[in-house]
Amino acid sequence: MMKKIKEDRHGSDRAAARRGKMVDVVVVGAGISGLSAAFFLKEKGYRVMIVEKESRVGGNIRSERRQGFLIEYGPNSILETTPALGTLIDAAGLRERVIYAGETAKKRYILRDRRLQPLPTSLPAFIKTELFSGRAKRRLLREPFIKPYSGEDDESLAAFVVRRLGQEFLDYAINPFVAGVYAGAPERLSVRHGFPKLYQLEQKYGSLIRGTIGGMRERKRSGETAKDRARMLSFEEGLSQLTDTLGERLKESLQRQAELTHVDARRDGVWLKYKQKGREQAVYAGHLLFTVPAQAYNHLPLTPGSDFMQKLKEIYYPPVSMVFLGYDSIAPHVPRDGFGFLVPAREKRRILGTLWNSSIFRGRAPEKGMALTTFVGGSRQPEMAKQSSEELINLVKEELRDIMGLNSEPAYAFVKPWPRAIPQYVPGYGAVLEAMEAFEKKNPRLHLAGNFRNGISVADCIKQSWQLSENLHRVLSENSHGFN
Repeated sequence: MMKKIKEDRHGSDRAAARRGKMVDVVVVGAGISGLSAAFFLKEKGYRVMIVEKESRVGGNIRSERRQGFLIEYGPNSILETTPALGTLIDAAGLRERVIYAGETAKKRYILRDRRLQPLPTSLPAFIKTELFSGRAKRRLLREPFIKPYSGEDDESLAAFVVRRLGQEFLDYAINPFVAGVYAGAPERLSVRHGFPKLYQLEQKYGSLIRGTIGGMRERKRSGETAKDRARMLSFEEGLSQLTDTLGERLKESLQRQAELTHVDARRDGVWLKYKQKGREQAVYAGHLLFTVPAQAYNHLPLTPGSDFMQKLKEIYYPPVSMVFLGYDSIAPHVPRDGFGFLVPAREKRRILGTLWNSSIFRGRAPEKGMALTTFVGGSRQPEMAKQSSEELINLVKEELRDIMGLNSEPAYAFVKPWPRAIPQYVPGYGAVLEAMEAFEKKNPRLHLAGNFRNGISVADCIKQSWQLSENLHRVLSENSHGFN
């Protein structure tokens, strides 16, 4: 593959570019989206540069060991839902460092009436469960006979679930699930954009139950796995082992503590500048890929008046505080046989839920100890997340004492506030996506990626980066202007 810049009417800029650096793709941001996209492209033989504002890589992914406990600041695990994840792990040489969640992690609890109730995962368990009333169970059986939504409005997840499954299923299954995944509320999330597979099941099959059966065949053909069946994984030293390894493999391409100062997208390439350690550097690239959070676009050298920039400002990220508690030993009566528990809004508690980290993955706590991560705030109670670390630790200890019977004092406690945690795909989010598509159509050498588009999970971001790398590979191979 030839890697040269062809002369055209922008020859003067080309000459200037020769005095700087020339690459096929510049990636802005070294979170999981940027790192995986750059890695996939480099594996295909392209010259890549990553411009990262911070001194470390990984973005919201950060793992640290402290006093015998492994703490995850952000995401705690990855679901093995896409083949792109396995491709990335293998190419990075991390297959031997992967650890899978134990069998106990399949058991998840929901708090109802101050009791932890196992979430049923089979038909016999659903019939026997006390989590849902007999009336709610009978209501669920009507689902295949309910007509699909025919309105034009962007239906909320709450309205969708009540219509198809009933109010109680919303209150004690979907509401806590959404709080745990999105730190959001189902009344303020779009089913079409936040949960597209649910939306598509109804549109294609007319029923979630019928669609689940039909969807199994489609996933088998695509090589993807449903989230409820996907294996959960991490690494021996936490998720940072993935991002740190990618950063090390890409170190020759990585510009840390570098800030983009100028972007000029042309028909045949992108002329840009970045400042690093007080010096401004020039780069000419075939394509420019942005992988930063929505709010970061306010600080990028892009036209501020565009519809795209205005729409990005509308994306809501609720505040969430992560409270980690580590115990050297735990009383026998304290539950630990599962993934953790989620709290429905109807329970009127001060936390969203708690992960039992040491029950999910090995090596997260001392042998007889326990590691727990509790989340506070979200769009349900944003003011709760803004308390001091001391207040949050005391709040969580009180809640866990009442819910789990956890009376002992932690050996270690840590709080990580996320003032803007997870993007909310609200009803009407289609307008945001349309603005992104219009921006890319107008600027075919500029590309947008991140968890505010096509899914919020780590696996979603990796899948999106793989798809982008495939698209760029095709364009770079075929385009007669710019890099070939």
